Amino acid sequence: MKQRNIIVLGTGKYLPKKRVTDTDMDIRLGVKKGWVRKKSDVHVRYFVEDETASEMGARAAYDALEAAGLAFSDIDCLVCASGTMEQVIPCTAALIQKAMGQEASGVPSFDINSTCLSFVAGLDVMSYLLDAGRYQRILLISTEIASLGLNWSQKESAALFGDGAAAVVLGRTEPGGTSKLVHADMQTFSEGAHLSEIRGGGSKQHPKYYNALNMEDYLFDMNGSEIFRLASRKLPDFVDRLLQAANTRMEDFKLVIPHQGSAMAMRLISRKLGIAEHQLMYITPDHGNTIAASIPMGLHEAIRQKKIDRGDRILLLGTSAGVSLGGAILDY
Repeated sequence: MKQRNIIVLGTGKYLPKKRVTDTDMDIRLGVKKGWVRKKSDVHVRYFVEDETASEMGARAAYDALEAAGLAFSDIDCLVCASGTMEQVIPCTAALIQKAMGQEASGVPSFDINSTCLSFVAGLDVMSYLLDAGRYQRILLISTEIASLGLNWSQKESAALFGDGAAAVVLGRTEPGGTSKLVHADMQTFSEGAHLSEIRGGGSKQHPKYYNALNMEDYLFDMNGSEIFRLASRKLPDFVDRLLQAANTRMEDFKLVIPHQGSAMAMRLISRKLGIAEHQLMYITPDHGNTIAASIPMGLHEAIRQKKIDRGDRILLLGTSAGVSLGGAILDY
């Protein structure tokens, strides 16, 4: 285990203009009133109207810079950590840089993608580069548009999602500071690789063959019950390993910020892992599942709502398509 001396300098968030209630979703899905809230616990989520992923990322990034008291000129790397891409080429990070009006800056911009765990993976990877002095300040952005790829015939998964973006400014901890990334870990069990996927659009099922393929291959496909079974089997051992490596107990965390996936699964797994209700940062009801943006959105809301203070130990934890498990222990 190598601790990395990094600090969260500021966070930002952007939610699209279109507000979609659970009643709206009941109508859209053709189910009886109250079904969506009962199944997902999502009361409201937001879908894009005319926003692009890069525009949302740019708005969240500028909010994070403002919170940090910094300008874009203080940033020397921009990373997009998202599960959905605005387009195949170029990377979404380059498009975010352009949407920020910084196309002449020369700031290196690239993507890291581990679907719902992209932010955690990005935080882990980039923390080493910060700690080593390769970069001084990094913009780490997750921006997701789930609504355009939903399969509305899969009602239980379609009921979960929302769009949005979140951004974090990361820097190097000043001498004497307490902020650090204590430990991070990730495991992938590809036995579940096809339990959550979009098959079409890549090189295997290229869009030029679109007319010969099933439309559903271009939409999100998830077997939620099988993912839950696999994750619930693997997650307890993964979390034990994560905590042991950091010599930390679950009760040591001021807050646990999970990926805001299925509300029911989150509650069941939280009980299984021994996460107390007061420790859980739960933003599902007014955000939905915003894929990789859900964890940094939870972090942003925890800071905004003053649920954590400098020096508090927090756990970022989630699962993603793959199936992957990931976590990061952070002294905020």
